[in-house]
Order: sequence, then structure tokens, then C-alpha cells
Amino acid sequence: MNKSLTELKDEELIKDFQDSNTLEAYEILVRRYKDPLMNFVYRFVGDRDVCTDIVQDTMIKFYLNKDSYRSFAKFSTWIYTIAGNLAKNELKRRRRRSIFSISNNDDEKTPQIEDKMFRSPEKIADGEIRNEIIQKALLKVKPVYREVVVLRDIQDLSYEEISEITGLAIGTVKSRINRGRAQLQKLLKHIYKE
Repeated sequence: MNKSLTELKDEELIKDFQDSNTLEAYEILVRRYKDPLMNFVYRFVGDRDVCTDIVQDTMIKFYLNKDSYRSFAKFSTWIYTIAGNLAKNELKRRRRRSIFSISNNDDEKTPQIEDKMFRSPEKIADGEIRNEIIQKALLKVKPVYREVVVLRDIQDLSYEEISEITGLAIGTVKSRINRGRAQLQKLLKHIYKE
């Protein structure tokens, strides 16, 4: 091979991992996708600890099921599908638990997503407050809409990629994104009033 493994595309790396069981190829893919998946799953479930567990489970499933990946799909689509399914399962478990829970305490503090750009303390505080408000509002958006809004607006995936990940028709994806954005805008309208 002329290229080093780090220069390979995702699809070339997974092929190398499938063919030769090269752990280095697996580790490169994990490094590439760990942070984007953490952001996606966190925005979807809203709990940093659960998010970490889901992303770890995603990487384990990726490792154990590497041969189920087929080259006709983008690797990113495949791995986001795994993470999305695990996140949906977690939300279902939560709903079942909350039905049987005597008290549903929402006083838990929402963790912040780290911003690596330098900003003044005032802007940092303002940004953290806004981020917390946006995250809380995002968690109030119905999960069927939240997933596609996060994939489109936070993960910046195309409608086609979202369609592949969710198994929905592109028209349904666009419709759900619009409805999710409308719900989010309604929940956040007080932030943008001056």
C-alpha cells in the first residue's frame, strides 16, 4: 500500500479491518468517529454518562459485527445507524422506567459540551447558559423529530445519509426535520427576543 492507514478513507479502512483484522484500522475509525458520535448521542439522549456508554457499545458492536458492513453504504451511515438504534433503545428503556417510577426528578444538571475556542468569561457564561437552554429544549422535542434534527443541524449530514440511517423516505426525513425545527423554535423563541 502506498498510503499510510491514516490517509485512507473510512470505507478503505473498514475493508482493511475486515480483510486483515488490522487493529490499527479499527482504532483510526474509532478516533475519527468517537467525538461526532458523542455529540450526536448526547444531543439525542441528554445524559453524558449514558452517552459515553452508548458510544462505547457502538464501537464494540462495530468491532464484533465488522463483517456485516457492506461497501455499498458509506461507513458513516452504518456507524450512525448503530449509534442511533442504541440511543433509541435507551429512550425506550427510560420511558418504561419512568412509567413505573414513583417520582420523576428532572433536577439533574445538564452537562456542557466543551467549546475549544477562546472566549471572554462573559461570553463563555452566556454560551453555556444558552447551550443548556438549547439542550433542554432539544430534549423536549419529540424523539422522532429530535433524531433527524440532530443528524441534519448538528451532525450536518445530508438528507440522503439521514434517510439511510433512519430507514425513512427522504420526503419523510425533510418533513420530520421541518416539524422538529418548528417545535425547537417554539421552545426557544424567548431566547431570541430582545
